[in-house]
Amino acid sequence: MNENEQGMLAAGVIAAIAVVALVIGLAINAVVCWLVSSSLSRIPAEHRKMEPGQVWLLMIPCWPVVWNFFVFQRVPESFQSYFASVGRQDLGDCGKQIGLWYAICGACSFVPFLNYLAGPAGLVLLILNLVKFHQLKSEIRG
Repeated sequence: MNENEQGMLAAGVIAAIAVVALVIGLAINAVVCWLVSSSLSRIPAEHRKMEPGQVWLLMIPCWPVVWNFFVFQRVPESFQSYFASVGRQDLGDCGKQIGLWYAICGACSFVPFLNYLAGPAGLVLLILNLVKFHQLKSEIRG
């Protein structure tokens, strides 16, 4: 195998790894969108601050840097509105603060060197948010 063939093989392997990583990333993002959307769809329509379908805008490349601030603030506000209507004041901010910090970490993950801290912190905050939404979703009767 000559040098040119080795270079082509290496480029092919790198391209295959990139495609697999992209597909895995999109799949994880789709699962997150589905979890958040299903939590939001459990809230009665009159209490929603956004529609469940709007969560799927997080699948657009680069758009989540901005849209995270809307999604992860409006979903907790929707839960707060619903629980206030049924007289439940014991659930705190329904994950609004965690969502804000997650969105901030997501934006900071594009800053060189800061991304080494913001990325892992954002992952932890996202998991905490998803768990919180699941718990709140299970509190909704009906």
